[in-house]
Amino acid sequence: MDPNEIPDRRQFLKRIVIAGAAGTLFSVRGAFAEELMRTPSQTEGPYYPLQLPLDRDNDLLVITDSITPAVGEILLLSGRVLTLSGNPVRNATVEIWQADNTGAYLHPKSMGYQTRDVNFQGYGRFETASSGEYSFRTIKPGLYTGRTRHIHFKIKAAGRPELTTQCYFQGEPRNASDNVLSRIRSERERNAVIATLTPVRDSNIAASAARFDIVLSD
Repeated sequence: MDPNEIPDRRQFLKRIVIAGAAGTLFSVRGAFAEELMRTPSQTEGPYYPLQLPLDRDNDLLVITDSITPAVGEILLLSGRVLTLSGNPVRNATVEIWQADNTGAYLHPKSMGYQTRDVNFQGYGRFETASSGEYSFRTIKPGLYTGRTRHIHFKIKAAGRPELTTQCYFQGEPRNASDNVLSRIRSERERNAVIATLTPVRDSNIAASAARFDIVLSD
């Protein structure tokens, strides 16, 4: 991956602020709200970081002002945090953590930890504005034994129970055999945690985008 082809980190973070200011366009009302379903909770797993990195922003591709980016397929991951009635949740803290391109987490007990990509942040955090919108720049998570590709989420919002879940990707061959995803018996609930990857138009680095909305209990 050529660092010169990767969008400037500061420009990315600036665009997120602008998008959040305009995010009222994403609120859900009326009949659409009636179709919402609480996002299923899932296990936290064993690899939540024992010690959070110093850089905890929503750009996992570049650590602080490093000129060396993480290795992997760039993924722009965004969505909204909503209530069952379709209202956006403001000031919700959205945390994500995931494996790097080789399948290693930012955790000493993770397989491949010693040879992990040290340029990958591995963990990120974002606080939603009035739109309920969040956004992360990361990579498509690598595979490791026993699991399909996934990204862990933890959502904290005042006055609501904490939600821990995972985001999966449509079309992954291992989805059908993943023992965590398969614990969700309802097809509708299972589909609620599977996002579709879409190529980013005019991207010269084959970046993908995915939307993953998170619905909390009222």
